Amino acid sequence: MEARALSRRPIRSFVLRQGRFSPAQQRAREELLPRFGIAVVPRPLDLDATFGRTAPKVLEIGSGMGETTAAIAEAMPERDFVAIEVHAPGVGSLLKLIEEKRLANVRVIQHDAVEVVRDMIPPASLAGIHVFFPDPWPKKRHHKRRLLQPPFVHALAMRLAPGGYLHVATDWEPYAVAILAALDAEPTLANTASGYAQRPAYRPLTKFERRGLRLGHPVWDMVFRRRVG
Repeated sequence: MEARALSRRPIRSFVLRQGRFSPAQQRAREELLPRFGIAVVPRPLDLDATFGRTAPKVLEIGSGMGETTAAIAEAMPERDFVAIEVHAPGVGSLLKLIEEKRLANVRVIQHDAVEVVRDMIPPASLAGIHVFFPDPWPKKRHHKRRLLQPPFVHALAMRLAPGGYLHVATDWEPYAVAILAALDAEPTLANTASGYAQRPAYRPLTKFERRGLRLGHPVWDMVFRRRVG
């Protein structure tokens, strides 16, 4: 059911933009992607083999320019992080941070997250999933482009090990309402809070978030766990 639902999904949750590479981002992408990148393949990954160790695995969907991913990975060296990002400058930026911080626990996939989850992430293999500030697609006619639709929420839940967590954050209230409804409707997930959660300490504030908070723009965090049994 899940594979059929996702395979029929012709509408992507992103628009590829050319973007502007800094020389450092371009160099990092060219030189470091062969080392820290994961090739896109139509089969499940052996995540322990990918990192060369057995450790809890966390999936970061939409790592952007990589600051949050790198900060969390640096603070949690006991965990391994797979970061998915479609935009090449963001991939280059994260790879640059991996090199600067000497992070051995981050790998990067430049591809559509829906396809990566469907084809490459084994069931019940993840300790956590982070989806921070996905594109809200605010216009009603674009809502079908939103990433966190019920079929994809179910796919994410199936990749979590029992007790694993799914953490979503958004600064767009209508999208927060829709995401919370989709997460509440997934029977394999349980909310860790009564509605929205307090921001967990491991999620650092971004500069955009700090600016938004100063302007009175709140952020909504949602943390759900895969039910055990």
